[in-house]
Amino acid sequence: MLYAIIAVDCANSLPDRLRVRPAHLQRLQALQDEGRLILAGPHPAIDSPDPGEAGFSGSLIVAEFPDLTAAEAWAAADPYREAGVYREVTVKPFKQVFP
Repeated sequence: MLYAIIAVDCANSLPDRLRVRPAHLQRLQALQDEGRLILAGPHPAIDSPDPGEAGFSGSLIVAEFPDLTAAEAWAAADPYREAGVYREVTVKPFKQVFP
């Protein structure tokens, strides 16, 4: 089943986000390689594809997991979470309708 992982960043977390980004992307690449990643990306803090120093307000990941417990465990181990980038993470079932 698909699950949406919706994260909200802590204020002023851009330096930490940039520092642990390679480890975060490595985990997403593993999901991609397994054919389980539907989409992933950050929410720019301003209305721009390149927010620069404004940074990001959070992230969205939609991926396939065996169940909610597995999705929550995967999200809990995210390097952004461990580094204090995320102040809140919500994991919930997702039903893809389009495309």
